[in-house]
Amino acid sequence: MKINSHESLKTIPEPEVFESLLSLDNKNILELGCGDAALTRLIESNGANRTITALEVDMIQHQKNIEIRDLAGVSFKLGACEDIPAPDNTFDIVFMFKSLHHVPMDKLSQALLEVKRVLKPGGLAYISEPVFAGDFNEVLKLFHNEEKVRQAAFDALQESINKQTFELVNELFFNTPVCFDDFAQFKNKVIGATHSEHHLSEELLQIVQQKFQEATQINKGQFLIPIRVDLLRA
Repeated sequence: MKINSHESLKTIPEPEVFESLLSLDNKNILELGCGDAALTRLIESNGANRTITALEVDMIQHQKNIEIRDLAGVSFKLGACEDIPAPDNTFDIVFMFKSLHHVPMDKLSQALLEVKRVLKPGGLAYISEPVFAGDFNEVLKLFHNEEKVRQAAFDALQESINKQTFELVNELFFNTPVCFDDFAQFKNKVIGATHSEHHLSEELLQIVQQKFQEATQINKGQFLIPIRVDLLRA
């Protein structure tokens, strides 16, 4: 395993990555840290007979999710990765999209043991994590530096493989595109995310805005976020 790749990366929307790696039809699927259910929606709508449990630890976001009425195949539940509210050997596939590093560092190992517990024997865990690099990261780290927590998440994954909790099936790197209409949208979605508390002074907010505008002028409103995916077998 390696935490980063210094090779030139292809730009691919993440749904194309997991749909190419996994057979999701007729599967019982768990998504941990589903956020606003954007990827949950794509998982549910792009196949057949997919039963999805979408877990979110943030109460505010969970309350919004349970108001969704057009995802009949999805069950939204409140809970944390380190204490998954599901029986042993329940799921064929577990997804974690950029959520492992949000688990408290002292609970990372427990979270991965929980993933192993709820997976059926031979089931697969798809864990994607942002690489600590790129223009978006340069903006984010001005007010929320995730280098330590991302390293801790990687170390926990590597430890789980070394201890043979999981078998590493595949590891790949790619860029995924993320677009913002303007800084107001970035401020609302990223700085104002309810799963974190960011309190920026007016001075720091102006610095972040300037850095954002410089980056989006170069990239025409689009950031390319480098992602690492580790596909693990229970």
